[in-house]
Amino acid sequence: MVIKKDGSRVPYDRGKILTGLQKACYKRPVSEEELEHLVDRVEEQVFTTFEREVPSQFIGQKTADELQRVDDVAYVRFASVYREFRDVGEFIDEAREIMDRQAKEHPDQKQLFE
Repeated sequence: MVIKKDGSRVPYDRGKILTGLQKACYKRPVSEEELEHLVDRVEEQVFTTFEREVPSQFIGQKTADELQRVDDVAYVRFASVYREFRDVGEFIDEAREIMDRQAKEHPDQKQLFE
């Protein structure tokens, strides 16, 4: 069972995770097979951490973590819904964090908007 933010409980549904990922990855270079593997990794974390009930926030965070490793744009799309950004500023802050991380990981790559 999944414990929602409002405390209600619903049956676990792999399809809901996959649908959310498909929306986030719309027109991105992420294959359906890659999304299936991503959900597999999330499920593995869920099933090894929880026995019967799992908070929806845990599923959302693990999904976001896995997606960030696959595609940054899709990650920001997913995070904007999952984390319920209240305004554009939060969206921009998240994008900046990704750009800063990429700059540290690839210091020789030039920035698009310098």
